[in-house]
Amino acid sequence: KTFWGWNDIWLHPDFRAWNIEEYLPRVTCPVLALQGEDDEYGTPAQVEAIRRQAAGEVEVLMLADCRHSPHKDQPQATLESMAGFIERIS
Repeated sequence: KTFWGWNDIWLHPDFRAWNIEEYLPRVTCPVLALQGEDDEYGTPAQVEAIRRQAAGEVEVLMLADCRHSPHKDQPQATLESMAGFIERIS
């Protein structure tokens, strides 16, 4: 039931044009934009849009040999990058 709720939202016609770009200039906190190079749902252009449009500092990390779930595909690299990011912004 939970899956179909999530699935139905993404496939609903009203959601087709949903885009976060109009909200990015309001993001003032530091951001770690972490994505797998082989992400089947996200693109490098989406990550670059975050870097370009967010008002705060944006650090981008594209993980090799990684798809849509970095915490599963590259758990150690994900943990290390997140820990390093948190340390740098603290």
